[in-house]
Amino acid sequence: MPVDGNRPRHPLPDRPLWWQWPTVLSFDAAVVVVAWQWLIARSAGVAIGWMHAAVLGLSVWVAYTADRWIESWRLVNGPVLTARHRFHQQHRWTMLGAMGAALVVDVGLALQYLDEGDLLVGGCLTAAVLAYLLSHQWLHRHASWRAPKEVVIATLLAAGVWLFVRDAGAGRLAWPLGLFWLLCLVNCVLISRWEAPVDRQQGQTSIALQLPRLARFIPAAPWLVAVLAAVVLLLGSPRLVPVAASALGAALLLGIVDRLEPRTGWRPARVAADAALLTPLFWLLS
Repeated sequence: MPVDGNRPRHPLPDRPLWWQWPTVLSFDAAVVVVAWQWLIARSAGVAIGWMHAAVLGLSVWVAYTADRWIESWRLVNGPVLTARHRFHQQHRWTMLGAMGAALVVDVGLALQYLDEGDLLVGGCLTAAVLAYLLSHQWLHRHASWRAPKEVVIATLLAAGVWLFVRDAGAGRLAWPLGLFWLLCLVNCVLISRWEAPVDRQQGQTSIALQLPRLARFIPAAPWLVAVLAAVVLLLGSPRLVPVAASALGAALLLGIVDRLEPRTGWRPARVAADAALLTPLFWLLS
């Protein structure tokens, strides 16, 4: 719910509500990335298998969970206003064990099924994720010059999708990956705007707090992406139709969620914003 002054309008429940669990447990992020991996691979004409989806999904889940695990650790002596941070704080060691188990499975699958090129590029992406966690959670947490985390997260997610479809070449991947990157960025910046009062109270930073002058333009972002996706849909290659249509639908949904957020509150809006990126499932299930 929106935050007024120093306290949330409604107290945080002791347990997440049923519709918050996908976000609290970071399942939504993993499913979104795997769905877009499948759609972009299909658009680019690249064959991927279940092991590629499993490695990417597990990697995204471990990275997201680690980020929230670290943040919840830092909030041990401060206010905790988000269900995801409270859950990771209350179940710190259980989640650490789950991350360890997922990482073992992830590495095992990668070593067994991926070729040397995938392992090398994947290792570089893993190093980039570790650098992000080290920089944004510790070394440069409050540095004014650091890259906004929303930009970094969107870039890492797009790079994760690129990993197993990169053989298609830049020409076939530019629009699909570009649209996916923009959707991830819009998702993150909208959430940063909605949760700005919460982030301020919890001592966290975001692009809305880091660049307050930019925050006033954030509501226009999903509509601009929708226009771009519509142009690609109308003028682009036929192979781009599923990607462009999915991007258009996701952008419109993000714009609608943002318009409704003052009424629904930031907690439902955050869950809905992540669900809005699941539009590739339409093509998967059709």
